[in-house]
Amino acid sequence: MSAPAPCPSPDSASSPARPAAHATAQARTAAPELAGLSLPVRAELLRALARTLGEHAAHLADVAEDETRLGAERLRGEIRRTQAQLRMFADVVEAGAFLDVMIDPPDAAAQPAPRPDIRRMLVPLGPVAVFSASNFPFAFSVLGGDTASALAAGCPVVVKAHEGHPALSDLTGELAAAVLPSGALSVVHGRETGRDLVTDPDIRAVGFTGSTSGGRALFDLANSRPEPIPFYGELGSLNPVVVTPGACAERGADIVREYIASVTLGQGQFCTKPGLLFLPAGHHLEEQLHRHIAAIPTAPLLGDWIGTAYRTTLKELLAHPAVRPLHLTPEQEDPRTSAPALLTTTAEEVRTHPELLRECFGPASLVVTYTSADDLLDTLPALPGGLTATIHGQESQDGTLARRLSAGLSAGRLIWNGWPTGVAVTHAMHHGGPWPSTTSPLHTSVGGTAVARWMRPVAYQDMPEALLPEPLRRTNPWNVPQRVNGGFPGR
Repeated sequence: MSAPAPCPSPDSASSPARPAAHATAQARTAAPELAGLSLPVRAELLRALARTLGEHAAHLADVAEDETRLGAERLRGEIRRTQAQLRMFADVVEAGAFLDVMIDPPDAAAQPAPRPDIRRMLVPLGPVAVFSASNFPFAFSVLGGDTASALAAGCPVVVKAHEGHPALSDLTGELAAAVLPSGALSVVHGRETGRDLVTDPDIRAVGFTGSTSGGRALFDLANSRPEPIPFYGELGSLNPVVVTPGACAERGADIVREYIASVTLGQGQFCTKPGLLFLPAGHHLEEQLHRHIAAIPTAPLLGDWIGTAYRTTLKELLAHPAVRPLHLTPEQEDPRTSAPALLTTTAEEVRTHPELLRECFGPASLVVTYTSADDLLDTLPALPGGLTATIHGQESQDGTLARRLSAGLSAGRLIWNGWPTGVAVTHAMHHGGPWPSTTSPLHTSVGGTAVARWMRPVAYQDMPEALLPEPLRRTNPWNVPQRVNGGFPGR
């Protein structure tokens, strides 16, 4: 993404010619109605959106295939995943625990001073902006996890559609608009419009999935506003995989086969693709690595912009004197077509040349050999924060090393004897991590706690019952969990 444009003037921001201003004005009007819906009604809206996706799945998949060429099977599976996300957030809403209700009744005998009645809960921020991803035209797009969690929180959403699938974005937005209250969801297009969204005073938070450079530019823009707002960016990640000597000796052949499958899944266009594989020196697996990746056919990437960035990054890594190729596929004439690649270096070179630690978005990965446990462990501090980190080990042989690895790897999700590609739609899932994988390591774009990004706490002191929000009242008409004096009654 190019550098951000200057913030629009008040006159230009209100012009009908600026779609961001029109969409945010609609969202501002819709915000009180959406926030005031009872939890069962809000949950039913999310389930109705899931049903709508299912009813139009065939047409949606056809439109998506025309624009992305991701394949009908993959796209239909992604629609089902998106439906599952919407239903999960409906369950979160109905349960009510996401409101994080806390009640401390008054206590005249409290020490060191009498205590007033304090009641606290989370409330919606208001209109939010969501930037769609290129590589998931459903699950991280108009009705993806960011939008679903924001609607669950009671926040209207303005979606900045990705330029890789504009027709699909408009179609999805139209279907959603027929289900939701007026103004609760809008779709806008264009990079300039996206920058306008981030600076629009009606927008109270932003969710972004995309490149580190584009996300950082918008993050800085969000923080440069007269009133800065939260910016939840999911950016780049190397997602290292570490194979211990015990695991390499016991099942090295299986690990490298599965590793290549994970690297090239979706032509390497997954944010959780393993970009680094640490193997013990003398692993004798180079021939198998070469054979497995050579069997991967070339295929189109999502767009010219991804193909250009992929080839540029790959060439720069290959030009580095510390890197040698393990496998290279001849370049294709089609600028969208990928060429799977494996490169290799050593742990010592990684420590000496941190510039090697850069994401190559596409079907390429870097194999790093280490000579000893100390050589491996000394390299971990050089690795940037990631969405995931994976350990392949033998618990009976590698217990001590595995414990040190799990403590030394900096990531939002630690995986044992598995693979990072494939982010389960569960309440406990955390799809975030330290910079540069995300701009906010406390929060996630997948999982039940994603709702918290779009809310803020408010404490009410000595408020009359009639003035309290329903979840804080003694009668608890919404029947939400209430934590009283730090605990839950009856437990």
